[in-house]
Amino acid sequence: MEDKKKVIFSGAQPSGKLSIGNYIGALKNWVDLQNDYDCYYCVVDMHAITVRQEPAELRRRTLETLAIYMACGIDPEKVTLFVQSHVPAHAELSWVLGCYTMFGELSRMTQFKEKSRKYENNINAGLFTYPVLMAADILLYNADLVPVGVDQTQHIELARNIAQRFNQVYSPTFVVPEGYVTKAGAKIMSLQDPEKKMSKSDPNPNANVNILDSRDDIIRKFKRAVTDSEACIKYDPARPGIANLMSIYSVFTGKSFEEIEREFDGVGYGDFKLAVGEACADTLAPIQERFNQLIADKDYLDSVMKNGAEKAARTAYRTLSKVYKKVGFLPYVR
Repeated sequence: MEDKKKVIFSGAQPSGKLSIGNYIGALKNWVDLQNDYDCYYCVVDMHAITVRQEPAELRRRTLETLAIYMACGIDPEKVTLFVQSHVPAHAELSWVLGCYTMFGELSRMTQFKEKSRKYENNINAGLFTYPVLMAADILLYNADLVPVGVDQTQHIELARNIAQRFNQVYSPTFVVPEGYVTKAGAKIMSLQDPEKKMSKSDPNPNANVNILDSRDDIIRKFKRAVTDSEACIKYDPARPGIANLMSIYSVFTGKSFEEIEREFDGVGYGDFKLAVGEACADTLAPIQERFNQLIADKDYLDSVMKNGAEKAARTAYRTLSKVYKKVGFLPYVR
């Protein structure tokens, strides 16, 4: 008898243009995982509104994010691909889990502190309870593993705590998830401030390279990337600018740091930056071509969203019904 595949859940916010940081740290890995796991991949539009969004822009970016997922190689026939707000069970379970999450736990979340400083005029309750909705996203599908960057491990730990607390009170209900930290090189840093993670919301347009950037823009941004004064292509974490560029080049070419050092021995930064930009643009070109085909086919995207939401909802409501029964809610008579 065939072993049941482990379940993976992951998602990205449609709150800005997806960057190569999102591609290298998340999407590329999601594609690799889809053949070996039962994957639920989601456009987490509900998370996006903790920061004020222009409604028409959010709708457009949600559709674009879905199309980018598929353009990068995510196959809706192999995975459950859906938009978060299309499955109301996410919000419903989040309320219940919020009643099993301690105020102190949420107040210790590093991202809440950081975003509160960044958006000091809009420190809303959703920003504070964001990790509870994230826990609901994961626990609804009994996810065994959640691909995360280092900056999200605190949220996974909270989801584990909530699941364990609920299980102890009501008997085993949720699978306790584990973080699946992606391989080395997954954390891509800003091209203008290599001490800081590349972010799709960075106000400096030269700090990140977006998946949909033109070839000219990609190469221009890499030419302007911050390095140092040593002008030597050698991997050293103490030299974050050149280490970041080497990490990016390694991902896009499959070459090791040692091979890169040999290839660019005696070569200046200008030529190396150009090579990184060209390797990046070459990788993104077929993704952009496929994206343009997908975004032009609204009927197909609608069918993917509909089928994905229906499939996700079947699993989600099985979990939610179990939770409602355990906490003492009367069943809804249809």
